Amino acid sequence: MVYRGPYKIAVEEKDRPAVEHPNDAIVRVERAAICGSDLHLYHGMMPDTRVGTTFGHEFIGVVDEVGPSVEHLQPGDRVMVPFNVFCGTCYFCAKGLYSNCHNVNPNATAVGGIYGYSHTAGGYDGGQAEYVRVPFADVGPTLIPEWMSDDDALMCTDALPTGYFGAQLGDIGLGDVVVVFGAGPVGLFAARSAWLMGAGRVIVVDQVEERLAMAEQFAFAETVHFKQVKDVVVHLKKITDHLGADVVIDAVGAEADGNRWQHFTSTKLKLQGGSPIALNWAIDAVRKGGTVSVVGAYGPVFSAVKFGDAVNKGLTLRMNQCPVKRQWPRLFEHIRNGHLTPSDIITHRIPLEHVAEGYHLFSSKLDGCIKPVLVPNA
Repeated sequence: MVYRGPYKIAVEEKDRPAVEHPNDAIVRVERAAICGSDLHLYHGMMPDTRVGTTFGHEFIGVVDEVGPSVEHLQPGDRVMVPFNVFCGTCYFCAKGLYSNCHNVNPNATAVGGIYGYSHTAGGYDGGQAEYVRVPFADVGPTLIPEWMSDDDALMCTDALPTGYFGAQLGDIGLGDVVVVFGAGPVGLFAARSAWLMGAGRVIVVDQVEERLAMAEQFAFAETVHFKQVKDVVVHLKKITDHLGADVVIDAVGAEADGNRWQHFTSTKLKLQGGSPIALNWAIDAVRKGGTVSVVGAYGPVFSAVKFGDAVNKGLTLRMNQCPVKRQWPRLFEHIRNGHLTPSDIITHRIPLEHVAEGYHLFSSKLDGCIKPVLVPNA
């Protein structure tokens, strides 16, 4: 796929990527997912998203070629690739903060490297293609365990670890009330993960009926349709003993709906780095002294966040791009032991040549689409 401007996706022939550095590998893509944060690019929300870029930061495949310095992979290996591009040796990587790697992005003081994202994240082509170049091939990719399905492996490259990370950032205690804003894939995984961390009650908020139904079925959560209550914050307070939730997770990010002014100034006028509606609801809905976790994606510029309320309530705000590979050992055990089957949220499989229709379907939330997967050569 090739980005041709906001709401314009095309299928075009590009040269097969080549090894550019001795540590590179070339991976033949077998599956790639469309992520909610890809939609921020598709909608023209992220600065410096350049025409000609190939999106896709969730993908698995087979190693097709390796550079002369690659020691741990060889052609034919089945690999899963985390969405973070990282060196494995810098100050931040040494602390496991792979999403904050300092060596993979000219804008590294702001963000690390991400496949298939805007040039603010390094400008790497992504995996919604037949082939993709994978830098630092001995560091990021991991062999897919023989017992793991390809679909489960694909969900481990971003959506599942990001949702799990969102719950981790909440520092959930035994019996805590957890509210998750957003019933997309990341929100569903955050809600499901909250139970694994001891939550006593999990409530998911969204406005799409199919997603709320999935939150009940997959994440065993109570649900709130925010357009069916007069004031979602007041409603959440009422059903949490008027104190508010112990932990609130923002799994929506830049394109949150629910406030016309905020939505218009961010998504239409681009005056903010993202609509902070869900984040402001999170700040209002959490109890005093509670924790707000943010894993929804926002742009790198100003957003009108209610920071004063957060200060006055004594909140803990925690956020980051997920360091995917750091989550894998624990998630692999949850999958192997049957506690999680992440592929259960996949609703659509789309041939790569129909990627434009896939983006339209996912963007417009048509046909109950929750997680679409692209399959090259289907």
